[in-house]
Amino acid sequence: MRRPVDGEVHVHYGQIYVESDPDGYGPGLAEAFAGQSAGLCGAASPGSLHLSTGLHTGDVGFTVEVCEEAPPLDPVWEDVVEVSFRPASRDSALVQWAGEASWPLDLEETDYRVRYCAQGMDRAGEEDTRLDDEPQLDCYLLQFWPAPPEPDRVLKQTSLSAANWHRYARELPPPPTPAERAEAERRARLAEETARRERLLARERWEWGGQSPSQALRDVGGNVRGLLLFDPALLHALDASGPATQRAVALLAARRACEAAGLTTLDWVADALTALAEGRPLPPPFDDDARMWQTLATDPRVPDRTVGRAVPPERPPFRPPLSQGDRGLHPEEAAQAVAGPAAAVARMVTAQAQPLSAVAESPAAEAEGAITEAESPTTMANPPVSDSTPPTVMISIGRPDPSLRISQPHAALPAVTGAAESDPLQAAFDATYAAVVTYGEDHPALLREVWSVVEGRRS
Repeated sequence: MRRPVDGEVHVHYGQIYVESDPDGYGPGLAEAFAGQSAGLCGAASPGSLHLSTGLHTGDVGFTVEVCEEAPPLDPVWEDVVEVSFRPASRDSALVQWAGEASWPLDLEETDYRVRYCAQGMDRAGEEDTRLDDEPQLDCYLLQFWPAPPEPDRVLKQTSLSAANWHRYARELPPPPTPAERAEAERRARLAEETARRERLLARERWEWGGQSPSQALRDVGGNVRGLLLFDPALLHALDASGPATQRAVALLAARRACEAAGLTTLDWVADALTALAEGRPLPPPFDDDARMWQTLATDPRVPDRTVGRAVPPERPPFRPPLSQGDRGLHPEEAAQAVAGPAAAVARMVTAQAQPLSAVAESPAAEAEGAITEAESPTTMANPPVSDSTPPTVMISIGRPDPSLRISQPHAALPAVTGAAESDPLQAAFDATYAAVVTYGEDHPALLREVWSVVEGRRS
């Protein structure tokens, strides 16, 4: 025989537990005792035991013994019950309320008979709470030994507390059958997957301005996420406008960005804009990124213009939808409505339904309030002008600080290269986003002009 626990343990709400499922939450009170004739030790839920004490809050005497065979019953104990138990894993432990402390029991994954003995339950129940300097009121012995499963039994009853627990257990409805348990778990998993899909779709619709994106919008590359923060409706309109309008918008955005940056008087920039208008490949130095940035850095005619950072408009926070089965209930109330072994799964679903988890599940969540690597060429503040030093990329997390200044010439060149993309939709997005950054705090004027092109061609 060995004693993994021998001394005093703290109880709260008159409860302490044996748990063996490292991924489980433990059963509820009714689930633990459903179908039993004996109270005090609830073993109806596989892999766990719900142990009741007379004391509501405080320290009780508690001993756990693991025996090789059934031990003799000591007549000193006032209340005694027996149940059958099989650990769900090798990680069995005696666990305090809310997991505040635990003691490993090192039980094998085999069938055990469990005897739970109590003394002083009524006296402890009357006192309710034991303070640190007060004498012990009740004590308990929990014994395990290998034995095949058999029905639970009441071996001895003395206290009124134990009698009440026995009556409570006998008045509960029977536990679910294995088939009912499996069906409840299947339905809980299905509800979890459905709720997760609903949250992801709702999050996506929120990100895209209230409607789901087309497959073209899902697949397009470039700075779609950057422009999405400023005007989601414009992205849908550009998607529906067709290649001709998309090319017109790309050319307009590139031209306006260069005008705002004061670059249109430079011959190499003017040649690039002409090539865009005529549908020709971009001439040097735009055919090579390194050469383009070097030309910008070394041309003394490039004006030194800066602008405040473009700040996207505020939008209402995302609120995940209620699941169908909630019927408008608070998430915790909805979880309580699931009975039996699926309750633990329902509690997990409830935890995942919080807004924070919904954000984490969405791949697009990172785009909100962040400048991605693809957008980096247009986000340089106070860039270097040395021939040997490459442009520095500044990545911001959170909403942009409007006090920072952006170099307009450096922000405008990606509008030109973006407008030359082979995909007309990506060209419109890349050029427009670069122009938004170039305009900075004045970007609403640019977006109004882009809208006029889209609406004009559509009408």
